[in-house]
Amino acid sequence: MLKDLFRKRQYATISLTKDEVYGVTANSNNKSAEANKAIPHSEKKTQIIVDENSIQCKNCESIVSKETMKNSASVCPVCGHHGRIGAKVRLELIADCDSFEELYKNIETLNPLEYAEYEEKIKKSREQSGLNEAVLTGKCTIDGMKALIGIMDSNFIMGSMGSVVGEKLTRLIEKAMDDKLPVIVFCASGGARMQEGILSLMQMAKVSAALKKLSDGGLLFIPVLTDPTTGGVTASFAMLGDIIIAEPGALIGFAGKRVIEQTIRQKLPEGFQTSEFLQEHGFIDLIVSRHDLKDTLSKLLKLHN
Repeated sequence: MLKDLFRKRQYATISLTKDEVYGVTANSNNKSAEANKAIPHSEKKTQIIVDENSIQCKNCESIVSKETMKNSASVCPVCGHHGRIGAKVRLELIADCDSFEELYKNIETLNPLEYAEYEEKIKKSREQSGLNEAVLTGKCTIDGMKALIGIMDSNFIMGSMGSVVGEKLTRLIEKAMDDKLPVIVFCASGGARMQEGILSLMQMAKVSAALKKLSDGGLLFIPVLTDPTTGGVTASFAMLGDIIIAEPGALIGFAGKRVIEQTIRQKLPEGFQTSEFLQEHGFIDLIVSRHDLKDTLSKLLKLHN
């Protein structure tokens, strides 16, 4: 019966208390409830570096040492705000030690439209992120459970989806079908990559078509929506999961809030496009604190196995 939970069109939404969502510890009780409230990332202040050893939380404005933030994987120890992290940091939090084997690393990004300065932008992004493209793909174990994993990185041209990102994800899904393994993708993207035009947009359909075959084979797909998950990624594979998970306070949407308000000429509700708002309205199933993600994914994989 538990396996039926993962069959298509039989989704389950799991509600959590506020403390479970944010992972706020007892020592944060001296802060007001307002400090713990999720603020859409588009409305948050720029992170302030107070000195060489400290930074200010974007959400509650508490001063926190860089070492503390690093040790907590960029989760504020005061209010539980989840900052953005790179793909390699994410991998260390999720995969078992020394279990990750990278796949499709050598697929090269070209400039088919001869877009000005695109090659230079790719070069800088590789230096900043340590990745060859905006998604890291491979196989690993999570508490001993085998899985294929894709981790998008917003440090690489804002995690935009170009032809290489789409190709790597499609090959990952096809390998999952061959090996009969589940797929987990951590989404963090500004959408389709404008420098590749229609070649970028077609990746939405390509990845979605591969996921349809994965679904027909009865295999599990779990997207984990992190800040930000927007544009063409939201409009395609990010919303096609059997169980859709999100981190607290993540910006999730298609068009930006201001664009929508200008188009419909109406004021949008408070918290619009946050993971909490989307769970309340049935778009996602589960909000999980970053520190609990590995345990949650492990349990889901074991239930499906």
